[in-house]
Amino acid sequence: MLDRTLPPPLLDVRGVTLQYKTRDHLVTATYRVDFTVQRSDRFVLLGPSGCGKSTLLKAVGGYMAPVEGEIVLKGARITRPGPDRMMVFQEFDQLLPWKTVRQNVVFALETSGRLRGRAAAERAAEYIDKVHLTRFADAYPHTLSGGMKQRVAIARGMAMEPDILLMDEPFAALDALTRSRMQDELLALWEETRFTVLFVTHSIAEAVKIGNRILLLSPHPGQVKAELNAVPRDADPALAAALEARIHAMLFADAVEEGQLEEAGAVHV
Repeated sequence: MLDRTLPPPLLDVRGVTLQYKTRDHLVTATYRVDFTVQRSDRFVLLGPSGCGKSTLLKAVGGYMAPVEGEIVLKGARITRPGPDRMMVFQEFDQLLPWKTVRQNVVFALETSGRLRGRAAAERAAEYIDKVHLTRFADAYPHTLSGGMKQRVAIARGMAMEPDILLMDEPFAALDALTRSRMQDELLALWEETRFTVLFVTHSIAEAVKIGNRILLLSPHPGQVKAELNAVPRDADPALAAALEARIHAMLFADAVEEGQLEEAGAVHV
């Protein structure tokens, strides 16, 4: 039943089945997935590799269409990419190497038509400062560390002031210490601006730390296994540990079932 205490969702994913072709097969990535994202949510898609998390993110971004169901943003069906949804990827090479930090952010604003000239430069400076890179505004990407490049990508995405920021395992390629620091910085930035984020990860600990809501997807093809509310950030660490253990048990049950199917000769297409 619809919860009438909540406002209409910002993002509504309704019965979405996604497929893509390989050279030999038609792969069903997700099957009839439903979820909603409210404004200011830190909504995490969590599941094992191959469960369709990144494919779902691409569909929300408008880069592929569902074969079944629909994805609705602010009441309008998503049919193509748009500046109301900005993506931050795992790869460090998402910046233009021949442009400085400042120029990378300004370029996104100007090419999208969001802002131009002085207004674009001022917006870029604002968000570069929010990710603590003002001293490096005139630096080129090859002079930056991996974590700094990801901060530039986040600044570029947020400078567009999209309705929702889409993050596809953005910290997975970082070392453990930098990854933890980037998670903290993302949460601090969220506290300041309360942007809406749809975040993909296969790390249980990261999902519990980043998200206020977590959607757990089953192994391929991805289906909704559970939706969980994360513990408050200032809660007893034991509560977060208990949630991690609960999620781990659910994923482990999936892994056992998947192994039993494979032993029985089941084929996933």
